[in-house]
Amino acid sequence: MATAEQPAAEEHRFAGFVRVVAKGSKLSRALSRDEAETAMRMILAGAAEPVQIGAFLAVLRYRKETAEELAGFVAAARDTIDRAPALRAELDWPSYADRHKQLPYFLLAALLLAANGVRVLIHCIAGDGPASTPACLAALGIRPAASAAEAAAAIDRDCFAYLPLGVFCPALDALFDLRPLLGLRSPANTYARELNPAAAPCQMQGVFHPNYIDLHQTAARLLGQPQAAIFKGAGGEAQRNPNKPCRVALLSDGVPTLEEWAAVLPDDRFGWREEPLRPDRLVSLWRGEDDAAAPTAAIVGTAAIALRLLGRTSGQAEAEALAREMWTNRPKSLYPARGDR
Repeated sequence: MATAEQPAAEEHRFAGFVRVVAKGSKLSRALSRDEAETAMRMILAGAAEPVQIGAFLAVLRYRKETAEELAGFVAAARDTIDRAPALRAELDWPSYADRHKQLPYFLLAALLLAANGVRVLIHCIAGDGPASTPACLAALGIRPAASAAEAAAAIDRDCFAYLPLGVFCPALDALFDLRPLLGLRSPANTYARELNPAAAPCQMQGVFHPNYIDLHQTAARLLGQPQAAIFKGAGGEAQRNPNKPCRVALLSDGVPTLEEWAAVLPDDRFGWREEPLRPDRLVSLWRGEDDAAAPTAAIVGTAAIALRLLGRTSGQAEAEALAREMWTNRPKSLYPARGDR
């Protein structure tokens, strides 16, 4: 208890946000969108103490973020983004599953779309392990953009760019470094998927847990995202599992809808977990030196969802047929890329 000799310490400005989310089962509550935006602005600006940030993020991870909180967090982060006016993408493709347990075949789906004129931006964290998104892009000869302006030039040249989170939003990227300290993922992993740094009209999103599908669909709607496809993907990435049906939550001109996509290879028993994590396999698949059924189906099936999202087809069957045709006719000598790509 404070005494006349020892006055009560003045409460830190961020303490109120911790109290709102962590005061107990009866007194705590979700943050409003404005509160979430203010709290995240303080975190990204370095105006909150490390112990406060850890407590805040851990509580939110425990009880799951609301769509309004995600929208507020994204609004705060977007104001810190290094933008280039010329960075124009048609399809935003976030990759924030930091530890892949299988190869990211979705990268070949994204490159397939780019080879057919779709302007694709992939953004991600550094990641670790042999199957990380950066490691696999490197195997394909694709280097990260060093700035938003460089990403814009890459999209203009190749219809594809890879922009690390640490380049365009370093303050948010630093929150990912807390995982070894907290022992768990934080809301940063969740809301980074919504950043869309190029303001692309279409967005592909993969989630790890099915109960996050509706959350992201609602958050994307609150953020004014026109078109989006959100589904449970392999390892939390926007990658279709060809062995299982796929429930895709869509935004079509901002209107939420739901589609059920049938399994591509329902009788296949490909063991994803037993797969060697060798990035050079992506090169072999693209070049036609490897034509294994399940990885090919994952690539084509993922591209089909993207084509449906982009409005290139009128239905699922047409999207899958077009994706197969594009894969058959892909320019096999394009990767690994050489030179500045």
